[in-house]
Amino acid sequence: MPRPKVTIFGTGGTIAGSASDACQTTGYAPAVLTVDALIREVPELGLAAQLRSEQLVNVGSPDITSAQLLRMAQRIQRELDGDCHGVVVTHGTDTIEETAFFLELTIKSDKPVVLVGAMRPATAHSADGPMNLLCGVNLAANRCGRKRGVMIVLNDRICAPRFTTKTNANSLDSFKAVEQGYLGVFVNSQPVFYYPPCRPLSHNYFNITACNAAAGLPDVDILYGHLGLRSGLFKAAIEQGAGGIVLAGMGAGCWNTEDGKRIMSFVEKKGRAVPVVASRRTPSGFVGGTANYGLGDSCIGGGFLDPHKCRIQLQLALAAGLDVASIREVFEGNRPGAAAAEVRIREWRIL
Repeated sequence: MPRPKVTIFGTGGTIAGSASDACQTTGYAPAVLTVDALIREVPELGLAAQLRSEQLVNVGSPDITSAQLLRMAQRIQRELDGDCHGVVVTHGTDTIEETAFFLELTIKSDKPVVLVGAMRPATAHSADGPMNLLCGVNLAANRCGRKRGVMIVLNDRICAPRFTTKTNANSLDSFKAVEQGYLGVFVNSQPVFYYPPCRPLSHNYFNITACNAAAGLPDVDILYGHLGLRSGLFKAAIEQGAGGIVLAGMGAGCWNTEDGKRIMSFVEKKGRAVPVVASRRTPSGFVGGTANYGLGDSCIGGGFLDPHKCRIQLQLALAAGLDVASIREVFEGNRPGAAAAEVRIREWRIL
């Protein structure tokens, strides 16, 4: 029986990092090794699948641009439309959850897309990258990974991009979805799922196949809520060209009352609809679209999405040319009390 065909795309990050000392797990240089070098270090990969590889970029993950994200999604979509069984992307952990969520929103395929990274560079004792890569390829090659969308694989766990976040700057056991949990685990590097295939409620698909990747995505800024917040930061962001704003609010999306009023009055004064999405600075929780300390009912609730995932979804919504009402539909589809039958996967096209 022929082995499944799996394509591994390299983007850099810690998994491809190098340090002068095998005990060094911080302060190393990321994105030193190529994806082919990573593959050579794990001979078992050749037993798991017929491999193809391609280096998309080789950078630390904080340096990935929106144009690169668009090109990445378009390239992966083309590969999935061909004869491969699945795709693996090696990626830095600092922004792996953002890239994974972006791909979750922009790729349409039943085939598995798996992002893998590492918390220790390739030169470290007990480097975690090789096993993560082997697990990722085994998952991409396995039919049990189909119809589950994009997945993140680290530390023997299978994670959903929508809910998973990096919880520790250094620990191997960093990626967690505190409330929603994991999709599955690996036993002897083979995937074992807890549930049948499903997609999250309020999932949206943005078709980017025809868009100009070089143009990138609209700018969206995140403002962080805290005591003593300086007024004027929202205005400065809009004047610097932000097409929308995400507020990482306190508690369940709360904001300083007076500054919230200034934000709403500034939006109205500008004479154009600037979408404002309220999220939370806490690791977990739900933020609805009701009035929050002066922000008013026009503020869009981010739901279960954390601020940086709200930002990605808002960028795509703006790129699709959606008005504020449609953006609210994108974010607030999974509202409290909504029956599952009322929630559908919506498709938006970006030209």
